[in-house]
Amino acid sequence: MHGELDIVYDTLRKLEEAEGIKIDLLLCCGDFQAVRNMDDLRCVNVPLKYRTMNSFWKYYSGQAVAPYPTIFIGGNHEASNYLWELYYGGWAAPNIYFLGFAGVVKFGNIRIGGLSGIHKQHNYHSGHYERPPYNEQTIRSVYHVRHYDVLKLMHVKEPLDIFLSHDWPLGITEYGNWQKLIRAKNHFEKEVNNRTLGSKPAAELLNKLKPPYWFSAHLHCRFSAIIQHGVNGPTTKFLALDKCLPGRNFLQVIDIPSNPGPYEIQYDEEWLAITRRFNSIFPLTRRRFTMRNEQLDTQDDRQWVRSKLTSRGLKPFDFVQTAPPFNPTNRVSSSSTIGSCRNPQTESFLQLLELPYLLDSSNSEGVSFGNG
Repeated sequence: MHGELDIVYDTLRKLEEAEGIKIDLLLCCGDFQAVRNMDDLRCVNVPLKYRTMNSFWKYYSGQAVAPYPTIFIGGNHEASNYLWELYYGGWAAPNIYFLGFAGVVKFGNIRIGGLSGIHKQHNYHSGHYERPPYNEQTIRSVYHVRHYDVLKLMHVKEPLDIFLSHDWPLGITEYGNWQKLIRAKNHFEKEVNNRTLGSKPAAELLNKLKPPYWFSAHLHCRFSAIIQHGVNGPTTKFLALDKCLPGRNFLQVIDIPSNPGPYEIQYDEEWLAITRRFNSIFPLTRRRFTMRNEQLDTQDDRQWVRSKLTSRGLKPFDFVQTAPPFNPTNRVSSSSTIGSCRNPQTESFLQLLELPYLLDSSNSEGVSFGNG
């Protein structure tokens, strides 16, 4: 989406009018660019010529309101300082929900999971050691997928309906028209033939979770595939879309059967139990984090979370502004020190789960855990 919320929302409105349909939810598979102000823009890893405010700041400031509930994951061109505030997920703006570095939520009775970032093997087993202000290295590594977040998602046992990733699962091209893909993007040919195009952790999650739908982005082209999981097993419909530009395939409307509403974003009980179980081993240093993939028992945490949510409810904590929004009448770009901010949503979420806050720069040495 690259921050082009106005264009996407306007396109959806026109589509509703032309087709006589109602859009219930918008999903974005990364490069959302939740840029609130110039400080955030300095934390986005893009060439200077692409450092533009675009339109998210309007929705953050309240000047505009998202006309559709919107759920997004992070990609490799994000305001990483802001997303770090919402590591566990939360409202980036009213009616616009960040799924977190890894997360699962419910929309009505539809379960939606996602993994932010892109895979780079040299950072995969590191902890989340990056803190704003970022340098030339950490502004790039902060969005690299980590084993810890994938491991949490590997513990999801209950069926998911939709999964979001930014980069494609490794080997996905084998299940679609890869010849057409290569004709359109001939620089992919070597990676497709060598089976190196895509993310290995995403492929592992696809094989484990087997959701009916898997949506991705990143490679700036449309590609579809159908994956059959074993003989007579379930199928996954995969779809990747292009970037938001005129004449490009950047939107797809999909009708997914669900129970009657209310259609609202809610916490997922199983995911909160997994979050609570794993937070004590949250790796926050450069040191290698490795843990075998055996399933940890989260049943006690599940019962504890269920009791909490029964009394508190499933609705996420309310949106709170934590930085001044961009002011288009003030064109002076001043340099300031970009540091960590404790987002009240994150603080409330951790208090609900009775977990410590570990995202501060002061905690950058963090927690280290190794198991095999």
